[in-house]
Amino acid sequence: MPKTNIDRDTLRALADEGNEHALDRLADLADAAGELQELSGLLDEGSARAGFLLTRRAVATGDLRELQRISDAGYDVAGDELDRLLTAPTDSP
Repeated sequence: MPKTNIDRDTLRALADEGNEHALDRLADLADAAGELQELSGLLDEGSARAGFLLTRRAVATGDLRELQRISDAGYDVAGDELDRLLTAPTDSP
């Protein structure tokens, strides 16, 4: 099976028509390019994949405010990760 190279304009058109796989592919492309603004926009459009990718980045950097923002945007796993980080034991005495 040949590898398909689909351009962003086609993916955007499909996503605008409600294709969730196209929205996921856009999120993967934005993540690979480090385009956090685009990922955030995709999250606002309802992309669970964008929520996952943003949450993964926020957990890796310990960005509690970003986790709260992602959770507020509707990706519940970010709220779970935020709770986990807030209830974890601290290193300070």
